[in-house]
Order: sequence, then structure tokens, then C-alpha cells
Amino acid sequence: MAKNPYQVLGVAKTASDSEIRAAFRKLAKQYHPDRNPNDKAAEEKFKEVSAAFDILGDAEQRKRFDRGEIDEQGRERPTYRQWQGRPGAESYEGFQRGFGAGAGAQGASFDDLGDIFADLFGAGARGAHGARGPMRGRDLRYRLEVEFLDAANGATKRVTMPDGRTLDLVIPAGLEDGQTLRLRGQGEKGPGGGPAGDVYVEVRVKPHPVFQRDGADIHMEAPIGLKEAVLGGKITVPTIAGDVAVSVPKNSSSGAVLRLKGRGVQRAKGVAGDQYVKLKIVLPEGGDKELEDFVRAWSGGARAGAKKKHASA
Repeated sequence: MAKNPYQVLGVAKTASDSEIRAAFRKLAKQYHPDRNPNDKAAEEKFKEVSAAFDILGDAEQRKRFDRGEIDEQGRERPTYRQWQGRPGAESYEGFQRGFGAGAGAQGASFDDLGDIFADLFGAGARGAHGARGPMRGRDLRYRLEVEFLDAANGATKRVTMPDGRTLDLVIPAGLEDGQTLRLRGQGEKGPGGGPAGDVYVEVRVKPHPVFQRDGADIHMEAPIGLKEAVLGGKITVPTIAGDVAVSVPKNSSSGAVLRLKGRGVQRAKGVAGDQYVKLKIVLPEGGDKELEDFVRAWSGGARAGAKKKHASA
């Protein structure tokens, strides 16, 4: 018998969405099959945790569960409300009248009755026609963390599903944090030979120590020495596709931004974004005596200009 999803995740019924997500991630990480190979108990616990989050992790499903419209497995519960709104079925007597002669015109149709019996007796129950009706399997939801560069450039990741199966998931280039990938027909098998459900994989992109993404553009900081800042020169800059040589103009200040056209993320339609490199002047670690002596002796542009102006006066 399925357990209450709140109890499975160890949260109160008043828990916020973020508290539910945090509880799921902690338990899913603890019982994931990759961390517990050949451990049937952990595998069952992982399935149980995933099933609970299927309900509580979806705002609409959670509301329906709290209202008693679906059970712990996400199946419809027969309630009095299910009878309301059906012509001739406002009460049990009305339902009987609707089931009699003329039901197709004034009462519930045979298709309606088949749905009602399916709700009452579960998947695969006999409907009004006396035959078992195949039903679609349940959808599964999964969260996957991917590296920044894999999301930007595209990759194939092998993931372990809640039922223990492994799937090769194609990460399309340019995938953004929070996007969901759909795997058709990879969910639970349908009762009575019905079609399988789907798998929905929500992708979370890990932050990168160097790159930051803004749509299709990439932003980063590049350290340069005082010599490159004053005299200009070539520096090596990383991009999502590898290192490139970049020319630093003479007299570049900290905060100056260089644009590398087409070095950003490839858009689904159209050209790739750009990469923006913000220059940051970095002095030698531990100091440089020669540089210190030079600065002491250097009058500076502003002081030199002031002396020249004073002399002319």
C-alpha cells in the first residue's frame, strides 16, 4: 500500500515548495541506485521517494491530493463531486434513472459510465461494455544536474530512472537552467496493455567558476598585467569551445570590455551569441621593486601636465 507522500518525504502538510524540493533532493541523493548498487531496499525507497515527489512536486497535483481527489499513487479517487454535474445523476436514484431507458439522451452515456467505473474500481476495471479498458501509464519526473559546458555545447548523459532503468539522455546545445526534457513512452507501463507514460527531466545547470551566461551571451573577467594594459598585447582567453588569443588595446583600463563575436552559445535558430571579456588589471603578487621605483620616480600624466601649464604661465 502506498504511503502518504508527506510522510515519505518527511515534511509537514504546510511545507513550502522549496522545503519539499529540498527534502526530495536529500532523500533521492541518499537512496539513488548509483550510490547503492545491488541494494533492493534502497532502490525501493528511491522509487517511493520519487513517487511522492511526483505528487507534491507538482503544484496542481499537490492541491488535488490535499483535496482528496487523487490517492497516494496519483490515481483518481471516487468522490461525491464526481457525480455532480452529470445530467440525471445528482443522486443515486437519479443515477439509476439515467442508467435506464433513454440514458443516451438524458442520463449519463455509456462512455461516461465506463469512466465512472474506472474511477471507482481502478485502472483496468471493467467498464459499461464489460471489457477491460487499457489506460496510459503514469508519467515520471526526474531532476538532473549537468555541467555548464555540457548545457552550452550539448552532450549525452546516462541517467538512472526511479525504476532502475538507465537511459541515454541527449542534452541539446544551448539548454538553459530549469528547462524540462520530455522522453516519450519512457514512463511507467500502462495497466491492461495501455501505452506507457512519459519521462520529464528537469535540468539544473551547475554554475561555472569562470563563465556566466546571459541568454546566448557569455560573460567573464580576464586578468591582465600592467604591461599589457599600458602597451597592449596578446592574451589567452578561455571560451566555451576552447582557448583563443585576444588582442588587448594599448592603454586599457580595468573594466574595459572586449567583445568576441560568435563565441557565445549557439541559438536554436540563428547565429551564436557573443562572449564579453571584462579586463581586470592585476599587479604582481608580492610586489615588484622595479615597478615600485618607477612609480616613485614617475610624475604621472596629470602632474606633468600641471607642471607644463604652470611653466607657460
